[in-house]
Amino acid sequence: MKECGIGLLGFGTVGTGVVEGLRRNADLIAARVGVRPVLRWIADLDTTRDRGVAIAPAQITADAAAVIDDPSIDVIVELIGGKGVALTLTKRALERGKPVVTANKAMLAEHGEELFRLAAKHNTEIYFGASVGGGIPIIRALREGLVANRILSIHGILNGTCNYILTRMEQDRLPFDAVLREAQEKGYAEANPAFDIDGVDTAHKAVILAWLAYGVHIRPSQVLVEGIRNLAAADIRYAADLGYRVKLLAVVKRHANEAVEVRVHPALVSRDHMLASVSGVFNAAMVQGDLVGRTLFYGRGAGSEPTASTVIGDIADIMKNMQAGSARRFRAEPSGTPVTLLAQGQASMRHYLRLAVLDRPGTLGKITTALGTHGVSIASVLQQEEKSGDHAPVVIVTHACTEQACQTALKEIAGLDVVDGEPVRIRIEE
Repeated sequence: MKECGIGLLGFGTVGTGVVEGLRRNADLIAARVGVRPVLRWIADLDTTRDRGVAIAPAQITADAAAVIDDPSIDVIVELIGGKGVALTLTKRALERGKPVVTANKAMLAEHGEELFRLAAKHNTEIYFGASVGGGIPIIRALREGLVANRILSIHGILNGTCNYILTRMEQDRLPFDAVLREAQEKGYAEANPAFDIDGVDTAHKAVILAWLAYGVHIRPSQVLVEGIRNLAAADIRYAADLGYRVKLLAVVKRHANEAVEVRVHPALVSRDHMLASVSGVFNAAMVQGDLVGRTLFYGRGAGSEPTASTVIGDIADIMKNMQAGSARRFRAEPSGTPVTLLAQGQASMRHYLRLAVLDRPGTLGKITTALGTHGVSIASVLQQEEKSGDHAPVVIVTHACTEQACQTALKEIAGLDVVDGEPVRIRIEE
């Protein structure tokens, strides 16, 4: 049986899962694909640490370049992460015409356009199914299963750390800081959790989904990004009273004028929404196509085995190409009508607003006047009995308006003598 020589770069959590997955299921994969995956080399700076998996069939080295250059290596699996040495090594592999499998969302979000062009130049490919959603086949679905559809929108819960924190805050009415500490103790959050809780990780994934869906290369710096660091337990509680749950969402959406909006932020979603029941460390992506309607992809978005499953699936896809004598089954540049990025501030949606206001006659009149002046109309008002001194919380739900209109109105409201502190705003996603 024909063999596929694999060179693994990076022997961390996911790399360990890939080694174990290949050891456990190589015979099954060979029977299904007709090519046997053979792990020939592992490259990692730490060549001595025991990862708890047998690596007798492979050689381990600190020289990643030598692994790439070895003629017995057919596929490079990049699991180093980051945008430094991983980018250099990925380019080296592509320049040698070797397909690359990667889970590196940051590298693809920042340098994807360059890398896909390089792959096309050297008649090879990049497979990146594990870069978004871990074990969820959302990348494969967009590349293959939904290829007949114009993608109307993608809404994703794409960070398990944030989803775990928000779930615990809602279910147990705990403050953010307490749940974050718990998540760190359980290994769900890093010692420095900024990449997750500030929305950066989710933004990288949103950029990749936008490219797949619409063929538009967006820099992460162009994406509206807000994390969950400043969410208060009170807002999650009030949202529940209104029939909503709070989720950190990636939103990728195409408008009738072909402009695409890409944003990442906490959002209120109705309790009967498909994504509202996604809890704990799980991820999900809801894709709406013009032919298929709404589809939901759900599962574990991180971890050694779920992510390794997708990485090995990409390796198997490359082996199918080898068996068929084909290459470059996927276009480096998706076809379709050229699109532009929707200007920030032009997206339209409803908003949840919480204000601390003086408990006296005429207060709400000043606030509604400020909102109305800027074209923001009110759908409902919820006044809470809780008070802090002379101020009481008021929750306002608006009708749909542009981001710019809402921001301008809130700036004026923050300056009113009847409002204490900065107003809180959370977008509502229908």
